[in-house]
Amino acid sequence: MQPERRSFLKGSLLAGGGLALEVFLAPVTRGASGWLAASAAGGAEAATATPAEFSAFVAIAPDGLVTITAKNPEIGQGVKTSLPMIVADELDCDWSQVRITQADADTARYGRQVAGGSTSTPTNWLPMRQAGAAARAMLLQAAAARWSVPVGELSTSRGRILHGASGRSIGYGEVATDAAKLTPPDPATLTLKKPEAFTIIGKPISGIDGARVLRGEPLFGIDTRLPGMLYAVYVVAPAHGGRLGKLNLEAAKAAPGVQHVVPITGDGDANAGLADGVAILATHWWLANAARSKLEVEWDVSKAKGHSSAAYHATAQAALSKGGGTALREDGDPDAALAGAAKRVSARYHYPFLAHATLEPMNCTALYRDGEIEIWAPSQNPSAGRAAVQKLLALPALEDVTVHVTRSGGGFGRRLMNDYMLQAAAIAKAVPGTPVQLIWAREDDIRHDYYRPAGWHGLKAGLDAEGRLVAFTDHFVTFGEGDRVVRGADMSLDMPPAGLVPNLRIAQTTMPTVVNTGYLRAPGSNALSFMSQSFLDEIAIAAGKDLPALMLELLGERRMVTPPKDSGPPFDTGRARDVIEKVVEASRFRQRPAQAGHAKGFGFYFSHRGYFAEVVEASVSEGAIRVHEVWVAGDVGSQIINPFGAENQVRGSILDGLAQVLDEQQIEIVDGVVQQGNFHDFRLGRMNVKPPIHIAWVKSEHPPTGLGEPSLPPVLPALTNAVFAASGQRIRSLPARLIVT
Repeated sequence: MQPERRSFLKGSLLAGGGLALEVFLAPVTRGASGWLAASAAGGAEAATATPAEFSAFVAIAPDGLVTITAKNPEIGQGVKTSLPMIVADELDCDWSQVRITQADADTARYGRQVAGGSTSTPTNWLPMRQAGAAARAMLLQAAAARWSVPVGELSTSRGRILHGASGRSIGYGEVATDAAKLTPPDPATLTLKKPEAFTIIGKPISGIDGARVLRGEPLFGIDTRLPGMLYAVYVVAPAHGGRLGKLNLEAAKAAPGVQHVVPITGDGDANAGLADGVAILATHWWLANAARSKLEVEWDVSKAKGHSSAAYHATAQAALSKGGGTALREDGDPDAALAGAAKRVSARYHYPFLAHATLEPMNCTALYRDGEIEIWAPSQNPSAGRAAVQKLLALPALEDVTVHVTRSGGGFGRRLMNDYMLQAAAIAKAVPGTPVQLIWAREDDIRHDYYRPAGWHGLKAGLDAEGRLVAFTDHFVTFGEGDRVVRGADMSLDMPPAGLVPNLRIAQTTMPTVVNTGYLRAPGSNALSFMSQSFLDEIAIAAGKDLPALMLELLGERRMVTPPKDSGPPFDTGRARDVIEKVVEASRFRQRPAQAGHAKGFGFYFSHRGYFAEVVEASVSEGAIRVHEVWVAGDVGSQIINPFGAENQVRGSILDGLAQVLDEQQIEIVDGVVQQGNFHDFRLGRMNVKPPIHIAWVKSEHPPTGLGEPSLPPVLPALTNAVFAASGQRIRSLPARLIVT
């Protein structure tokens, strides 16, 4: 069964002449599995997991300048460059002719505009190609009409149309106005380029804004400047879930530079909306921030009492000792298989709350006037923020909210939540006609994040007499109520060895929390990979094998493993085998390092449609861990769109993952109050932990997928497994802390 994928094009004339092309695609119809392949002109393409419904704009001016609208937010992942590269290649123009503009938030014109889940590439690969190919076809048709020759006699190269028989050529801009008068082709009739014909796709290209960032040009949300703008801080309760109580604002109002002090009652849903707070507006941000010390506020933090990291840990350990939990997945008879196993292995693993700690703190600029609001926001999910602002301010129409999407100084999932946008909107409405820029202090950013949830796992495994894994159970303790978990705490039901071992159970126990939670780069996978691959390393050692050998044994023959309840894309054991074998070969994994105290560790994970296997060489000396080298093998499909950006994504992911193990990255809670507050006690990775990283791509016959996330998860267990091999100390809790022997 093939999904229906109807699309249509709309062409129009630019002001002053030229072609503007819009490409609309209707949502993909999910089939029985929901992850079916679609067929397109020029070869097989896979339907994306996320339905594509948007319009892509290509404009060609009379002077030949090509303007491509980047519809998705740019948070450092490179889509503002890579997606236009796809359009430009199929258009067959010269990259030097291309200019890129950032789209405002507008689902009616662009559909889904989200930077998250590594979805930008798989969602847009085919539509972006069709956008470029359609514009090229219209230009060819216009040139053929002008020269009175068949379209088939024409070709294109670097933004020019060529007629080989007569030797004539003409620039795209010279026929763009004529092309705008034509009926755009049916996308289903378009012939897309073969990969060997690509001239831009697959070439390393610097980020379109890279030079401007290096020059310090004002690109980021925090750089927004408007005439008469005031700067704001928004003071909320120290404990998560706190509400406003008694107030005395007079001293703060009298502070230097302060223009307004405004108490704001939230919508009662701090975990998804606007928290209670007090806004201080001043002529300079430093003056506004200084005035917060003069506020006299009594906060109601009673709901947060008892919500502490130590209490959570004790509750989780008691739940693991008690056993049981709600079964999320059960295959075979794991209890019987464990009871009859020749050898059993058990362990408990834990990982903490984590903050996102983006280098650009949360910020948003807003101007409210005449019943409308204009916003400048570095958001990963601007359309959702736009709708939330309309609801918060009770504006009659979505069109009353304009959201300009600025570049983000890091996102990692934090900017999927638009709390800072709601705060700025509420403040701006209180001072109509005055532009307001809200900037969070670093302490606000760390202490009022939407954290990666902490988690606890009680694991058991059974081996038969031949050392084969025959049983595996995982009792997961996390946050939530009943069967419903908090944001970002979902358990993967297809995480290896699920689907690869005959007897398996994944169970879950929840406990309540007042702490705001959310999605961190490689959501779920960043923690689950550490836990599962570290425990599988324990299993491999008990079976007398290494982890790559155990993984290859579990994967078996090349086949597709479908997760239960259509919960994700099928798992391709062949693609997994290929990256494992590649990284084992590249790293010479089974060759011991020559240096004493050095060892190599391995990790594999499948997430966000990417298959990655990684090896870390590390050493341990006097309780200190040092990383010496990292090898990566990844399969994200048939095409690396921009090798320059792709390698940067992998290297950044590796450094992020290493920091989660090596640095003091954890959020500790006491009565709902976060104890960390800046980079001295929530450490980011340091420059001296920057090992050589060797990257190998394993190409497969699948459409390309995203790279912002899937290369991160395997490096955590690869490092912790290397530490065990080097020192004999098993890291079962993060961040790593070793006993000095």
